[in-house]
Amino acid sequence: MVLTEAVGIPFDKLSLSQANVRRIAEGMSIEDLAADIAHRGLLQSLSVRPILDEAGEETGRYEVPAGGRRFRALEHLVATGRMAKTVKVPCIVRAADSAISATEDSIAENAMREALHPLDQYRAFKALADAGMGHADIAARFFVSEKVVGQRLRLAGISPDLLEAYGAGAMTLECLMAFSVSEDHARQVQVWDSLKKRGVVSNWSIRQSLTERTVSVGDPRTLFVGEDAYEAAGGKVMRDLFTERGEGWFEDAALLDRLAEAKLAEFGEEVAKEGWKWIEVSLAMMSSRVYGLRVLPTRSELTEAEQGAYEAALAEREQLDEDHGYSTEEWPADVAHRMGELERDIAAFEARASIYDPAEIAIAGAFITLDYTGTPKVRRGYVRPEDEPRAEAEAAVEQDVGASAP
Repeated sequence: MVLTEAVGIPFDKLSLSQANVRRIAEGMSIEDLAADIAHRGLLQSLSVRPILDEAGEETGRYEVPAGGRRFRALEHLVATGRMAKTVKVPCIVRAADSAISATEDSIAENAMREALHPLDQYRAFKALADAGMGHADIAARFFVSEKVVGQRLRLAGISPDLLEAYGAGAMTLECLMAFSVSEDHARQVQVWDSLKKRGVVSNWSIRQSLTERTVSVGDPRTLFVGEDAYEAAGGKVMRDLFTERGEGWFEDAALLDRLAEAKLAEFGEEVAKEGWKWIEVSLAMMSSRVYGLRVLPTRSELTEAEQGAYEAALAEREQLDEDHGYSTEEWPADVAHRMGELERDIAAFEARASIYDPAEIAIAGAFITLDYTGTPKVRRGYVRPEDEPRAEAEAAVEQDVGASAP
């Protein structure tokens, strides 16, 4: 077999062949390819054939059946004045009477090539980054988004054992990216081995295993505290390559609890200004906390229609709580949104339906917790047995009886 050497042919002697099979634009644009050629030159020769006249003689011009996008990019450079039309282009010249057709050459060039493996792309990007090239420069140089560059470089946070498994085809790119939620290589490998044995390897199972000791951003505590405040306090948010800011998992549950409790206590101080004898603040309140406590009577300013709407909202909230409140899964977004709407409506109704006697406020208290949307929820008007007026009266009577006894 003899390989044909490339020869230089002036660009203005070339034209795109009708035998070129590529008709649909895909991937990098002609403008981007032109910019890349202007930066680094032409990396791959064009495949051309002599154009013959009616007598079958060569005309000195050539058609391009393979390399159409490169030809269009060079054409763009000429049109924009960045390349002279007489510049010689390296070309592989196939004989006009070749047994292999121009269409076959065009098909082979497009069908026989293979896209760069993502792992190879990562290694190439990493080599450039290690040499000092910034993410934006890498992205601009190779016409990809900075997000793609960041994703590929974040593969550096994944165990070499898992990179090797991915390179060998043992897992998908999506599964590999899911491991990026954690930087603990030993934990990554442990999860990989465990899931393989159980035969349940998936993006979801990987993330679930790696984040089982964390708190999801959809948790009421994270919604209440907020990502900025948590990170400002030194907390770390875990994210894999699928998630953006505003998503992910709060790694330090203890820190999150402290921040939430402190912020809820500040809210409680405002409620205390209403004159309640006591305020009890907790992130989650068990129903047993109100057992044995009397609820203060209230008067209502609601109309009959408003009272009906209030009771309907209470019933719907109770039903949603029954359907989803005891589930270990995160609430569906539409359900959580509806619960938030109900909580706001109910709070507005209660503000007008629960008007307390100021004298009774002085002996009662309020519980403060978080609802499912991370919004502070206040349950007012609970009287402890020891704070009941009759208890004081009975104590006074007993004291008088004791004092008068002989």
